Amino acid sequence: MGRYSADEPGFDLSSTFRNLCRSSPWKWTTLRFEYLERPGSGANIVRAWLRRPGALRLETADGQLLHSTTGINDSRDDLYVSSTRRSWLLPAHLVTPVYDDAGLVRRRPEAAYGEPSFGNGRLPAALDPVELAGNAPVPIEFPDTNRVFLEPPMEVDHEGRPALETIVRPSRTYVPSDPAQPLVHPGRTLIRIDTGTGVCVASQSLDGDTSGTGHWLKILGVDEYMLDDLFLAESMNLTDVRRHIPWDIGPAA
Repeated sequence: MGRYSADEPGFDLSSTFRNLCRSSPWKWTTLRFEYLERPGSGANIVRAWLRRPGALRLETADGQLLHSTTGINDSRDDLYVSSTRRSWLLPAHLVTPVYDDAGLVRRRPEAAYGEPSFGNGRLPAALDPVELAGNAPVPIEFPDTNRVFLEPPMEVDHEGRPALETIVRPSRTYVPSDPAQPLVHPGRTLIRIDTGTGVCVASQSLDGDTSGTGHWLKILGVDEYMLDDLFLAESMNLTDVRRHIPWDIGPAA
């Protein structure tokens, strides 16, 4: 896949930013991170382990379990499967999008999108921030139909990882995935997107009554191997096959 550079003559970093916002489902399968709602302090940090499509574990900063599920036991009866079109959609990583020259997603296909959540609509929106860009570029004749208006993005460092940062304003077509907890607030909102994962690692409202509202996300690991046991509240007590297993066969007859 190609690479992008803000130093390339004529390079449109705004298009790259939008394509990056569409790319998360194809950039990673597991993510380990810390998440903080703004305004908030270090005491409110949540530690998370996520494995797509539906496994999520959340802990407090001191290790207390908040939520845990593998997402592998969801079932649907025959009536549901036969009567809903969505039940036939494939997970995003099993379908192919249209990529740009830098390997970012220009146009997203129809798929079963959606990130696991636990009482916070901003978290899944941050993990897949497509609400900032929409599924495809808008017609060149109608730039005002973009989901958000961007100031020129900048390449920045976020917790030791490269990111694109910009200030956005919502347009009339902006529709948050959770209206109660949008990534973009009225007025200006600062947004950062991690370039390696397409995850929105920071948002902060800059104007009005919502000033200071947003989130901060620190990525600790990407595409690490995660067993089902990690996502269960009670361990399945899986046998560690690397250890010797003694067998008590009793005294000889």
